[in-house]
Amino acid sequence: MAAHSPAPGAVGIDFGTTNSVIARSMAGPEGVPDAALVDFTTPEGLAKVFRTALCFWQDDGPRGSLAHAAGPWAIAEFLDFPQGSRFLQSFKSVAASPTFEHANLFEKRLRFEELGEIFLRHLVRCGGQALASLPARVVVGRPVRFVGARPDEALARRRYDAMFASLGRPVHYVYEPLGAAFSFARRLSRAATLLVADFGGGTSDFSLVRVAPAGTARRCQPLGSAGIGLAGDRFDYRIMDKLVLPILGKGGTYRSFDKLVDIPDGHFTDFGDWSRLALMRNRRTLEELARLRRAATDPAAIDRMIAVVDKELGYPLYEAVGRLKRALSGEENATLAFENENLTLHAQVTRAEFESWIAPDLERIAQTVDVALARAGVAAHEVDHVFLTGGSSLIPAVRRLFVERFGEGRIESGEELTSIAHGLALIGEEPDMEEWTAGGDGAEGEGDTA
Repeated sequence: MAAHSPAPGAVGIDFGTTNSVIARSMAGPEGVPDAALVDFTTPEGLAKVFRTALCFWQDDGPRGSLAHAAGPWAIAEFLDFPQGSRFLQSFKSVAASPTFEHANLFEKRLRFEELGEIFLRHLVRCGGQALASLPARVVVGRPVRFVGARPDEALARRRYDAMFASLGRPVHYVYEPLGAAFSFARRLSRAATLLVADFGGGTSDFSLVRVAPAGTARRCQPLGSAGIGLAGDRFDYRIMDKLVLPILGKGGTYRSFDKLVDIPDGHFTDFGDWSRLALMRNRRTLEELARLRRAATDPAAIDRMIAVVDKELGYPLYEAVGRLKRALSGEENATLAFENENLTLHAQVTRAEFESWIAPDLERIAQTVDVALARAGVAAHEVDHVFLTGGSSLIPAVRRLFVERFGEGRIESGEELTSIAHGLALIGEEPDMEEWTAGGDGAEGEGDTA
């Protein structure tokens, strides 16, 4: 992307696992900085949220050349031509993974930073005039802890640096929950201690901030942060593991010489990571599954798994699982419904069942909240407000975890998908940016292990 002369103000970019949002600072009443969300063009009209997704297909150019689309345009392209395209979403999840080197897309290999640059190019273009000239100060959100069993923070930083270098502006990284905290602080007039719990697609992050009374020159002081590499996508996998993977062969057996051997769980690992599920469609994986099918005691189950991979059913399956999860946030019972000529699913699920599946994850989230409180030197009873943000904060069991710890009266929510970008743009107007950038906020580390 070509760099133009910097515009005044700041821009905040929430590059999310599932959705991305951008906000620009602006002059508010009486000269107090404010921020406005950028509207993106989509096939359905303008929207303030842009799906973090890419779709690639071969074009008529030189051998190996690819055409691509991003966000809702990528979804539309994939749905129109699923067999001739490669659809990637949640690719942020591999930012800190040393085992991810590149995505195989037809005859081309693209590294994380190349995927990210392509996505940013589409994101900025769909932002129209609001992003035609970027300001000098670009503030990008990052998780307190990246996804992965052993995330490589230095690797993620190098990849982020290479990705955002395409904007042609210096980039400041701020922990995502701090962005949400700064946005929420504008609701408060009195001094308060604030805990922000940000539940994204890949990570759950927590930050504590001291908010000074309205009119104070410096209203917010970061106290400490902690994070864990599990959130909405992990909850999705719990549904997959209980309802979908058993009919794809998990728990089954295959013949090895004269013995029956359990099918290794490794065949199903990538089904828990939507970014990797899309990359399973390659010759090596399909040949391996074909060999497994010939030896399996239930070859029909392996046929279904092959169909999910080869027929690009990952995205519609992901959507069906997401619909079930969202439905259980409002209803006590819901149905997982998926119909395709290669795979049919119809299962009734109660909220209680779902909550039992994610109980181990909720326990680890609760432990990470304790880490954040300890790092900040704040006791639970000293927290005045708890701001829940991110899509998974709408899950009743997640909210209940905080109600039980802090009391219903201190829990607040709203702007679940947009508060981070809004706050990042406001932070960009602060004179003391170094106090907010990741590593300078008293976090004392990168949170819990995944």
